[in-house]
Amino acid sequence: MEVNKPNLSLCKSKETDLDYILGAETNDENRQYIISWSREQHFQAMLNPDIAHLIVKKETRVGYVILAGLLDSNQTIEFRRIMITEKGKGYGKATIEIVKKLAFETYNAHRLWLDVKVQNEIAQAVYKKSGFVVEGTLRECLKVDGKYDSLIILSMLQQEYQNECLNYSKYNEISNV
Repeated sequence: MEVNKPNLSLCKSKETDLDYILGAETNDENRQYIISWSREQHFQAMLNPDIAHLIVKKETRVGYVILAGLLDSNQTIEFRRIMITEKGKGYGKATIEIVKKLAFETYNAHRLWLDVKVQNEIAQAVYKKSGFVVEGTLRECLKVDGKYDSLIILSMLQQEYQNECLNYSKYNEISNV
């Protein structure tokens, strides 16, 4: 399975990607915003049919994504993780668009949801701009280094995604006149 956006693609993660993935997670710039996994957790996720563990590529790896709940009977997919290692180039925004297309068009999700740490304001803004709606806050639900972090829950429904695609198509028709 490969999904493309101009100059970006998602492809299945391999065991040979683990050093890259673990390096990205332990990077000082990233580690404050995620819950790091062990090598074994990532490897098991790669083998799990309910999880899509994907590498984001341009010419080389620029990040990775984890989706969970692919087999969920409620058609609810968790956008569990996005990690972009090449910051400031628009790869995060483009990857979110690819993930939405993958979730709603390939996996036929009814709902795509994610959580983001409350202090990660940049990510929150990107998700909101990408059409995700804030559902609420899980207050102080994670204990990290002796203090508690809160998570904001955001989601997008299939109908919202379809409306977004329809509006985009209408905009392109009008702008091409």
